Amino acid sequence: QVQLVESGGGLVQAGGSLRLSCTASGRTFSGYTMGWFRQVPGKEREFVAGIRRDSAITYADSVKGRFTISRDNAKNTVFLQMNSLKPEDTAVYYCAARSSPLQSRDPSAYDYWGQGTQVTVSS
Repeated sequence: QVQLVESGGGLVQAGGSLRLSCTASGRTFSGYTMGWFRQVPGKEREFVAGIRRDSAITYADSVKGRFTISRDNAKNTVFLQMNSLKPEDTAVYYCAARSSPLQSRDPSAYDYWGQGTQVTVSS
């Protein structure tokens, strides 16, 4: 069982930056593929970025070049550095973990989820 807790959301002006953190319980964090997703009301949860246990990284096209995902296995934490934020980045951001070593953009492929953190970008 893995518990995920996100932090770092908030309100920021367009062009600003935020750094999200997701800390996991358990001793096997390094073996999990981690992902960040986001969701706005009335829309499906969408993939933002993912990082495998070997640190291979995948980004959604909409955030490529602006967002950076990283992980610190010693601290059981995955980060999402978000720069050049746009109003359309406004959403609840979720951290997720899956035990498979393969990356996936499908939310149903993930085994564990955090509670989410709100990111609001004002224009």
